[in-house]
Amino acid sequence: MAFLLRIRTSESLFHTVIRFRLLSSASLILTPSSKTSLTSNHKKSREVLSLLKTENNPNRILEICRSASLSPDYHVDRIAFSVAVVTLAKEKHFAAVSELLDGFIQNQPNPKSESFAVRAIILYGRANMLDRALQTFHNLEQYEIPRTVKSLNALLFACLMAKDYREAKRIYFETPKIYGIEPDLETYNRMIRILCESGSTSLSYSIVADMERKWIKPTASSFGLMIAGFYKEEKYDDVRKVLRMMKEFGVHVGISTYNIMIQCLCQRKKSAEAKALLCGVMCSRMRPNSATYSHLIHGFCSEENLDEAMNLFEVMVKSGYKPDSECYFALMHCLCKEGDFETGLILCKESMEKNWVPSFSVMKWLVNGLASLSKVEEAKKLIAQVKQRFTRNADLWNEVEAELPH
Repeated sequence: MAFLLRIRTSESLFHTVIRFRLLSSASLILTPSSKTSLTSNHKKSREVLSLLKTENNPNRILEICRSASLSPDYHVDRIAFSVAVVTLAKEKHFAAVSELLDGFIQNQPNPKSESFAVRAIILYGRANMLDRALQTFHNLEQYEIPRTVKSLNALLFACLMAKDYREAKRIYFETPKIYGIEPDLETYNRMIRILCESGSTSLSYSIVADMERKWIKPTASSFGLMIAGFYKEEKYDDVRKVLRMMKEFGVHVGISTYNIMIQCLCQRKKSAEAKALLCGVMCSRMRPNSATYSHLIHGFCSEENLDEAMNLFEVMVKSGYKPDSECYFALMHCLCKEGDFETGLILCKESMEKNWVPSFSVMKWLVNGLASLSKVEEAKKLIAQVKQRFTRNADLWNEVEAELPH
């Protein structure tokens, strides 16, 4: 026991040392003088993202973001900023969020770009700091940034993320008139989503009427949001009404629309009805896609109907569709719950070959289940694979392995 304790202690010290060296070298990696040594912006952004995912100190987060010169025009940089803001907001470091985002706008290169401000407004919403999102929008002229429908849409999205639906409605009705901004398709779709999420889907009919007056044609996405909202409110007559409206507007009712209906039914524990709807879709010579099967597999797993879920998975694969990671994870959870650890191991291996590793809790469940079937060696091989990929959980896996029967 003392020997094991020494091993664990030394491993903990090893990871602490590695962590310290990584953080100590961060300023060297990210300083402007050494940026040219990086092979690409992509490499730099990945390093920044890796640092931010393991950092909680607000001063350190600000230092990393400032040193990296992140840009909202680059996808990985946007993810990095989101991670930084979410971490700061979670720890209640709201002053640090303001410092980060205000500096983000002020220190951008000339000419001033609206994309910086749009990203800042959205991130303020994500941090549940809607007052600062509004302030940023109203102060755009001070930053010499044009105020357009893009920043209006960002403000509505900030309200959506902050779940302040009342403020969203006020902005939608008042702001375009005050600033002379013409709403576009994204504005209307965003407002439909806000109404649907707030339990006021019936009001979305008026948004469609506004679109019609402005000669903006609703899309399948517009009506899809309404369908999801009416399913949530169990207003099935309205679902049928929306489908009729789609035909009246000349919008094709395709597989994406049926996928929304199938997903909504599965979420309401009506997976059998969803499967029947799929049969109707196929009878009308419309082809399902990977999302169709994924929704159904998730639905039957949530209802603990493993046979139906596995049958659909088999049909999905044989039909040439590729299951996503969540599909594998849902099935593995269900298989472990049913005690079918051998099939769980097969799916786990397939998933890991695709670089998809389930959560620690599911993997631990599977490992212990294999051990209960006297498949200890298989369990240990699985642990070794996971430890190789996720070194930060090595201590936890060492504990699991130590408890396995010999």
